[in-house]
Amino acid sequence: MRAGRLKHRCAFMESQKVKRPGGSIIESWVELGKLWAEITIPTGRIATVADQLQRLVSAEIRIRHRVDVIAGMRLVHQTKTYLIEAALPDNDQTMLRLLCSNVVNP
Repeated sequence: MRAGRLKHRCAFMESQKVKRPGGSIIESWVELGKLWAEITIPTGRIATVADQLQRLVSAEIRIRHRVDVIAGMRLVHQTKTYLIEAALPDNDQTMLRLLCSNVVNP
């Protein structure tokens, strides 16, 4: 049995408004769950696609297809946080290619 390419365990997060005990509402990143991913650095032809996103893309992340993944959400792997710039499905609707940028101060 092979481990496969999806070998990175990531937390999937989205920004939500959360009510604090004092009654104030703040924007906070809430974990929606865990997923398996393949994280790579874009090179060659992929870098050309990244250039169209104003050179923000620093990683390409592949995950199994999900309908709830959109640009603006985050993936966290160990100590690195990635902001999803674009979610591109493959032709078979089995995988998603996420073009992501690093978040410096998550």
